[in-house]
Order: sequence, then structure tokens, then C-alpha cells
Amino acid sequence: MNELKITTIQSNLHWENKEMNLNMFSQKINDIAESTDLIILPEMFSTGFSMNPKKFAEPMNGLTVNWMIEKAKEKMCAVTGSFIYEENGKCFNRLVWVNADGSCFTYDKRHLFRMAHEDNHYSAGQNKIIIELKGWKICPLVCYDLRFPVWSRNKAVRESKEDLNPHYEYDLLIYVANWPEIRSFPWKTLLLARALENQCYVAGLNRLGNDGNQIYHSGDSAVINAKGEVISKTKAHEESAETITLSYSELTAFRKFFPAILDADAFEIIN
Repeated sequence: MNELKITTIQSNLHWENKEMNLNMFSQKINDIAESTDLIILPEMFSTGFSMNPKKFAEPMNGLTVNWMIEKAKEKMCAVTGSFIYEENGKCFNRLVWVNADGSCFTYDKRHLFRMAHEDNHYSAGQNKIIIELKGWKICPLVCYDLRFPVWSRNKAVRESKEDLNPHYEYDLLIYVANWPEIRSFPWKTLLLARALENQCYVAGLNRLGNDGNQIYHSGDSAVINAKGEVISKTKAHEESAETITLSYSELTAFRKFFPAILDADAFEIIN
């Protein structure tokens, strides 16, 4: 289970145009030449960060998720990203994780971006998910969740206080985003902080270009190791599909060398 290959696709999006976005990402995915275990797509990758959920929302058996299932089977890997989901009259910014066998996991964005009035159009999720892939434990979150370290916090499971080799809740933390360039400094800084404080790999995948409100996104996507080192080569302002290999042995060695999580404060989140 030592290595995990993840592919981040940093791309512009076609505003509120599902057909064009899915066709575009189909081509980008088809162009991935090397093998990968996971393909990561941006937040609301099929529409852009739209505040028109009633117009663009879909069920789980709709166009976007069926497309994700098709791509996961074609590339024989997992695919994840978020889309606009509706259930019982409520809309959610839903991250979907699809495995190569077609099985799905979902996470509804908990922290809704009030400055864009996301909280007026969408309902908030309540539960994190941890997904296993090739022995790795992975926690996928969405955009604004990045600003809230308690929600992102890794946990160490110990058999006793004397146990110096805890089991970590997750090994890789993922954020899919539509994060504007005007706040790129917090984006880059908080990604580093989440990797350091949680002693894990972090993958932050952001979109490029202007959205329908003429808000520009610079990308600044990055994959960061537990030491806070950026190990990806994706550049801001450029479309890119990059495959990065993560090492479980390197992660484990660093955790044993610097087990700061053993001194972390215990807490409980009350919904």
C-alpha cells in the first residue's frame, strides 16, 4: 500500500454549461497518459460556483454522477469532485467520490460561503467521511471548509496513553475549490497549515479563470506533504493535469519522528 498516485486537473470552467464542462473534462481525462489511482476535479466542476441551484441541481442518478461513474470505470481509478445536488426540495454542494467499480460515497459541504450567499441557496452537510483507497485513508472536503481547522482536524486513535504509535484518522486531506485569486494568500497559507497540523498529505485543487460574476480564479493548486513541503509542480494561471505520487512510508517515518499529534487537545464537535 506504500504509494498512491493522484491526478489534479486545474482548469477553467464553462459557466453554468454542463455539456461543455463534461466534454472538456472527458478530453482532459482521456489525455492522462500515466496510470493513476485518483482523479480530482474542482468544486462544482460541471457548472461553476453557481447560485442557481434550482435550475442546475441533479439527483444522484443524473447526468454528472453517471458521467463520473463512466470515467472512473474507463480509467480504472477513483474520481472525485462536487456538483449541485437536490433532495426533498433541498440543494447541497455535494462532493461525490466514485470508485472504479462504480461504488459511490458522498460528502455535503458543511461550511457555506456566506459572502457569496451560498447559505441562502444551499443546505449545509453535517458529517465528514473517511474513504479507504489502496489502504490509504482519505478525507475529502470542499473549499470554504479549509478555513475551519476543527472540522478538518485529524485524530489519533491510541490503545492507551503509553501507546506512541497511534492510528491516524486519515492520511490524505483533499479540498476541491472555486477559490478566487483575491484571496489566494489565505488559500495557499491554510493548505500548508492543514498539512502541518494534521501531519498528513494535503491536496488542494482549485479552478482557473473568470466565473459568471467576473470573479477571477488563479488556480494555485498544490499537493503538500506532512512537513509542509509543496511536492507538486502545477503553476498558477495555467491549465494543468498533474499526477503526483504520495509515499506512505515517508509519511509514516515523519509521523514517528515528530509525533506532535500525541499532544493534541481532545474535543468533540456538537452539531
